[in-house]
Amino acid sequence: MPKRVLIVGGVAGGMSAATRLRRLDEFADVVVFERGPFVSFANCGLPYHLGGEIADRGKLIVQSPQRLKQVFKLDVRANTEVVSIDRAAKTVSARNVLTGEESTERYDDLILATGASAVIPPTPGVRRPGHFTLRTIPDMDGVMEWITKRNAKTALVLGGGFIGLEAAEQLHRRGLSVTIAEKNPQVLTPLDPEMAAHVQIELKKHGVRLELSNPVERFEDASTGASIAVLADGTRIPADVVIVGVGVRPESKLAKDAGLEIGTSGGVKVNSRLQTSDPHIWAAGDLIEVTHGVTGRPAVIPLGGPANRQGRIIADNICGNDSHYRGTLGTAVVRVFDVTAAVVGANEALLKKIGTPFQAVHLHPNSHAGYYPGAKPIALKVLFDPESGKLLGAQAVGEDGVDKRMDVLATALFAGLTIDDLAELELCYAPPFGSAKDPINLAGMAAQNVTNGLVTVAQWHQVPALIAGGAVVVDVREPGERDGGIIPGSRSIPLGSLRDRLHELPKDKELLVHCASGQRSYNACRVLTQHGFKCRNLTGSFKTWKAAQQSA
Repeated sequence: MPKRVLIVGGVAGGMSAATRLRRLDEFADVVVFERGPFVSFANCGLPYHLGGEIADRGKLIVQSPQRLKQVFKLDVRANTEVVSIDRAAKTVSARNVLTGEESTERYDDLILATGASAVIPPTPGVRRPGHFTLRTIPDMDGVMEWITKRNAKTALVLGGGFIGLEAAEQLHRRGLSVTIAEKNPQVLTPLDPEMAAHVQIELKKHGVRLELSNPVERFEDASTGASIAVLADGTRIPADVVIVGVGVRPESKLAKDAGLEIGTSGGVKVNSRLQTSDPHIWAAGDLIEVTHGVTGRPAVIPLGGPANRQGRIIADNICGNDSHYRGTLGTAVVRVFDVTAAVVGANEALLKKIGTPFQAVHLHPNSHAGYYPGAKPIALKVLFDPESGKLLGAQAVGEDGVDKRMDVLATALFAGLTIDDLAELELCYAPPFGSAKDPINLAGMAAQNVTNGLVTVAQWHQVPALIAGGAVVVDVREPGERDGGIIPGSRSIPLGSLRDRLHELPKDKELLVHCASGQRSYNACRVLTQHGFKCRNLTGSFKTWKAAQQSA
């Protein structure tokens, strides 16, 4: 008898498993159930149809049930919801959501890839007409129809995460006036505040209104449009359309009802082979609890790339090819107007929460050789273990070259590389593409200087406490650079004249030295340290400090 495999969920993880199963076993009976009308669609592309960048809606539909049957011999049943699992009988009950017809289906192996559902906060009025989530093609169609028929001019995006920012950008591109309301003091919480600051500056530059630490308390009726949002501070914001993008949670009801074990983070618990607590039931994608690739702790990290790889691993295991999932690093990227923001691994907040020692360096290298036209600065942050030098995480924001560097850092993190390895990596170099010392190399070298004891660094948020403790701030930029702003109370001693003016500086106080990005101030610290001064280099220097102040 051919093996019978049922798959619940026909998008990333589910369809990856289905097609891999067919490639490995021509004779398996593979049935895919999808509650919605579409399978194998590009849900990550939905926001870009709103703004017209993906003009053809059909491009978002990667495969149809008919094509999947023709090419892969898959039995794909759209508009069909699996409502229960009988583990003892190894059957599922399925219902056609259009006709109500029910059926019972036998399985040898069952794959759950039900994904995640949008979190709807308990805000009064949040479910009013004109309020939408953005998870499926019908969601997207609903938004498009609403804003077109209502001739929408204003939009409120609830939540400043990846989907919220993409939606905000695209609605702005469509000509709407956009406000983002976020309960946290920053957008993009996977980034640390000073890195998210660069994104917030970009949003404000394009006229997007930010309401941070100012959540919506209720939605009220409006004479026109969708509703009026009343914020915590009493601000009233009329909105013709509202996008609810405050996050997602694993859609685990089916698994819970079947008695499968749920992890501490709320996702379905699986082993490294992606088996649930029932050896005949497997799970993948946003539904499951994974092992964080840096901390080793359970986590729910909803991302498309891992979901696809997990589906493939499950198919391998069902077909007898022993395969294991090695954890999720949380590699993510988003474009916000003219800048790209990317992250991998752990941020400061997570490392502090679990008590992991770390050190961080900031730098602002160019995307390629500065003498070649078009070079753009990258705000780059690398976190590492101060003892072993092992990479723990990284974040970057910039107009060019961000995704390339983050992919290198994600590879380095996956491989367990150290900051010494970063310094030694041999990467592509030609003036249009990079520098002889790539930003990755420079990050490793900057971190080496810290672990080798060549320099002590200070972080931007430590500046007030250091000044209060008596530290003297020394600005080694050129005088004209100070026209663009200063750290209050700083002394101006340009690097070129530092050796001649050492007598102006106290040796009984700590010196906090900065330049624009941190390179010149590092050189200054080397001079000062060797002349007997106690010195700290402000990592990331004025650019990082200023961004954090601007976004406050």
